[in-house]
Amino acid sequence: MPLLIVEDDVNLASALQKILQDNGYEVDVVHNGTEGLAWAESGYYDVIVLDVMLPGMDGFEVARQLRRRGVSTPVLLLTARDAVPDKITGLDSGADDYMTKPFSPAELMAHLRALTRRQGEVVFERLQLGDLMLDLDSRELRCGAKAITLSAKEFAIARLLMENPRQIISKEQLLTRAWGLDSDVGENNVEAFVSFLRKKMAHVGSKVKLENIRKAGYRMVPGDE
Repeated sequence: MPLLIVEDDVNLASALQKILQDNGYEVDVVHNGTEGLAWAESGYYDVIVLDVMLPGMDGFEVARQLRRRGVSTPVLLLTARDAVPDKITGLDSGADDYMTKPFSPAELMAHLRALTRRQGEVVFERLQLGDLMLDLDSRELRCGAKAITLSAKEFAIARLLMENPRQIISKEQLLTRAWGLDSDVGENNVEAFVSFLRKKMAHVGSKVKLENIRKAGYRMVPGDE
């Protein structure tokens, strides 16, 4: 499960990274709010652990900008502040949970387990757009009685597009979701796998359209739009 830590205290960030990696998470770390926002809005991560007091942009504003941009990834705010108004500000900014420093590794893991359970309740086991259904466990794409299994890359692309119906998703965002942040593959790989995905959508007879928006990216819309 990929997780992003946005924390300007390098020692604390390193300690959190080790704790989370030891518990099976795939962890990336950045140290300022502006960079944190850029990484978080990729849609790649399942949870974002976000400090409040950050250079560049504070955690409240990062959370607020993520929600304005349609990013629904669960956010856990970390802060040394414990005043009730600060907690209210954090939750009102779009954060899902709030933890006050210092905290124990066990407490951190408990909060993350709770957040991922909530995410699972929102996502369910399948995504539906128009006549098209994507099974999140089997990677099966289905329309009516017809079904076909997607490759890992096709599935990653389909999932991001179907999680954000009608929204334009850039090639860079699709690259990050399907190949990871450190990948050096080019945008032509996205174009190829989008083509494969379109063929499989046609194979199952779906009327959903996977549109290429010139110089912007791709979006999925129901066939009647």
